[in-house]
Amino acid sequence: MKYTTPTILMCPPDYYGIEYEINPWMSRSHQSDPKFACQQWEALNQLLQSLGAQVELMTPIKGLPDLVFTANAGLIWKDVAFLSLFRHEARQGETPLDRDWFQKAGFETIEMPDDCFFEGAGDALFCGDTLFAGYLIRSDVRAMQWVAEKMNCRVIPLQLVDDFYYHLDTCFCPISKTEAIYYPPAFDEYAQQALKEHVPHLIPVVDNEAQRFACNAVVLDQSVVLNTGCPQLEKDLNARGYQTYSTPLDEFIKAGGSAKCLTLRLDGERAAVWP
Repeated sequence: MKYTTPTILMCPPDYYGIEYEINPWMSRSHQSDPKFACQQWEALNQLLQSLGAQVELMTPIKGLPDLVFTANAGLIWKDVAFLSLFRHEARQGETPLDRDWFQKAGFETIEMPDDCFFEGAGDALFCGDTLFAGYLIRSDVRAMQWVAEKMNCRVIPLQLVDDFYYHLDTCFCPISKTEAIYYPPAFDEYAQQALKEHVPHLIPVVDNEAQRFACNAVVLDQSVVLNTGCPQLEKDLNARGYQTYSTPLDEFIKAGGSAKCLTLRLDGERAAVWP
């Protein structure tokens, strides 16, 4: 593996803004403040580094405001990056840049079949040796099955049913091999039952904290970094031995993202046991 210590890919928000509307959080009449967005992004960057993460940077590009959300660049598995195939045309220009970055960093890149929408670590998260796969709103279930077959691992498809929680990482966050944060109403009944059967310890979040993107957290060993305004989840995590760090990310919630969306682990998540 190229990276053997916690390493995170981020992209500065130089050209971040609400230029289109592809999820219910986005409104061109409710714009992000560029100054505050830069301050919040930099505070997250510095916090992650203070917790021991190395941060690698992509170059921001004008006209691609969501390039800042590096979680969607692809799914990392060892020295392989499965590239995203975005459902919305507005984001499809990101993939060639993601491909170039991964290849220059030493990753083998794998492209999805033409008929399989796949939005990277936004919808595909390991908890233990199982790949949990959000589908329907952005990614296709057959894309998840195709990726899992390439990795020779078990995949549990999870149907997302609330457009406000359009990616899996907005409503599900593995924090160890056996523990995960989740927001039950974002999933259909089958998915809720599948999570209960396959994740030994689930930590539900309450409605108002889910709306603060409580599930969209970054895990570094026993540290969990998340948006402000999630006191109940912080209390629950502290009780399980985790140290929580909250930092304001409201400017990015305007586009439907928070801490996890702004990051991509290049060395593998703490919760992942790769096949």
